Amino acid sequence: MSRSELSLRALILGAVIAIVFTAANIYLGLRVGITVASSIPAAVISMGIFRLFNTGSIRENNIVQTVASAGGTLSAIIFVLPGLVMVGWWRGFPFWTTFLVCALGGVLGVLFSIPLRRALVANSPLPFPEGVAAAEVLKVGATGDEAPQNGLERVRGPLVVLFGAVVAAGAQIVSFTGLAAATVQSWFRAGAGISGVTVGFSLALVGAGHLVGISVGMAMLVGLLISWAGLMPFLTAGQAGDIAAVGEDVFRNQVRFIGAGAIGVAAIWSLVKLVGPVAKGIADTMRAGAGANTGAPTDHDIPIGVIALVSVACLAAIGALLYGFVQDSALSAMTWQLVLGGVLFAIVVGAFIATVAGYMAGLIGASNSPVSGIGILAIVSGALLLAVFALPALGVGATDALVAFALFTVAIVFSIATISNDNLQDLKTGQLVGASPWRQQVALIVGVLAGAAVIGPVLDLLNQAYGFPGDPNRAAIAAEPLGAPQAALISTLARGVLNAELDWNLIAIGAGIGGALIFVDEILGALRQMRIPPLAVGIGMYLPMDATEPVIVGAIVGWFYNRAVEKHPNAEMAKRFGVLLACGLIVGESLLGILNAGLIVATNNPAPIAIVGPEFAAASRWIAAGLFAALLAASYAWVSRQARA
Repeated sequence: MSRSELSLRALILGAVIAIVFTAANIYLGLRVGITVASSIPAAVISMGIFRLFNTGSIRENNIVQTVASAGGTLSAIIFVLPGLVMVGWWRGFPFWTTFLVCALGGVLGVLFSIPLRRALVANSPLPFPEGVAAAEVLKVGATGDEAPQNGLERVRGPLVVLFGAVVAAGAQIVSFTGLAAATVQSWFRAGAGISGVTVGFSLALVGAGHLVGISVGMAMLVGLLISWAGLMPFLTAGQAGDIAAVGEDVFRNQVRFIGAGAIGVAAIWSLVKLVGPVAKGIADTMRAGAGANTGAPTDHDIPIGVIALVSVACLAAIGALLYGFVQDSALSAMTWQLVLGGVLFAIVVGAFIATVAGYMAGLIGASNSPVSGIGILAIVSGALLLAVFALPALGVGATDALVAFALFTVAIVFSIATISNDNLQDLKTGQLVGASPWRQQVALIVGVLAGAAVIGPVLDLLNQAYGFPGDPNRAAIAAEPLGAPQAALISTLARGVLNAELDWNLIAIGAGIGGALIFVDEILGALRQMRIPPLAVGIGMYLPMDATEPVIVGAIVGWFYNRAVEKHPNAEMAKRFGVLLACGLIVGESLLGILNAGLIVATNNPAPIAIVGPEFAAASRWIAAGLFAALLAASYAWVSRQARA
């Protein structure tokens, strides 16, 4: 079989797909707080293009999806970077600064996670659900000597992705016209307290739910119930006033901080469990690094010496970036202390989150790994350090500048987290298809650079069209800003710590809940029952219900679909088609969202294709519910038929 792998055409095609999926993920993440992996659709697109020329090996297609997934994953930087606009420090996203923040942190994310490969990928029982799924897609779409006997899947697989994209794009167009509502919300009294239900009709999030599976879906449901059936009625008990206003305030300023505490404890527990395996993995990697030209060709990483050299270069560039940020600001009196502290923070916290984020990818997949929870830990620890060591010396007049510096530094660290989250998943895919780890690691760096190049311009476009909540300089065209829930929370945390306004009791309550969730999950594991990952419970607690509910629906629908096709003559192929449909739903809806933002800016109209006004709101809710249910039922029925000869 051909050993074609790290080819120029694979890198170029992967970079183009990375740019497209990065843009899609930026919109999706700012809208609902979740980004998804682009590995599977990228693999399918790659196979379709290479098939036109009757070429392309499994390993070459794997390089394409590796480049594309790195760029798409880096888009999770939006969970932090918009905070600089929200606090009024930036009015837009300067291209070169944004590019360097993403690129330098992303490259370090690749390098920091390389020593984890042996511990978490090669010698670990972690399922890596999306990595395994991507490998299966690559195998069934192979050509030539690598091709499976069943050619039906090679022909119809790309068609399924296209079908899903068209369905989701069509539904999004109907929503943008105003004929179908995006969400339906209702607040009500729950005893002496207040609760509510918000139903979202996002097909993209349904697709994400299908990908992450029933265990994560049920965990998010548990988190949703903890927040809305438990915490909300308790915390709002006896409060008077408009129930919607009270409910929104309590969820935003209390419940979500409790969820953040739960996520933080779950993330720390993940690290504690990994101390032994990770230490062994680092030692194995160092021993293997010297023998890069010996042994099995599929078991070599980038040599440890190269890792160290490039890491030092990246850290030096980060120091220069921090120096430029601090100069000519209220922080200039402590320039070198802040620069050196920021670089040290990137090293220590970056290594920590590389480990935890990589573990999360192995446990629940990159799509639903709450790396934003790691961002919460990073911003709290960074802001605390600044409050203790910098604020007393600089004075309260420098508080706003310290908040901005904390966000800027954590944005770099967060780039490390997102790519660490993706790197190990891609390496799992490579392991299953016989790829060379070092070639994939080079491809990941190319993907990081491609994704970093598009993040700034897309963020600027969306900032002009929609803006972000809390921005004192907001001058966007649309009336409602993009929610950007994680960025809003992280910027609030930074301000809360440095202004001594953060309620640590809420974080402590969340930590207690997180501890209880860990105990329950470990018991379930010992009993060999379905696990309820505490991290997924935490994200279900702190994300808005309209962001989690469609994911839960997708997980349940995907579970029923997989059970329904068990007796299908081509059951496994039918299941893989379900995965491809989910990917198509994500791509179609997200790209239409970006296109709509472009239309908003171009026309200076917040609803450029709306054909009805607010008077149609009541009817639009029923239309949305009917359309959502009908499209899901029809789509899954159609996809199940595609697996029949």
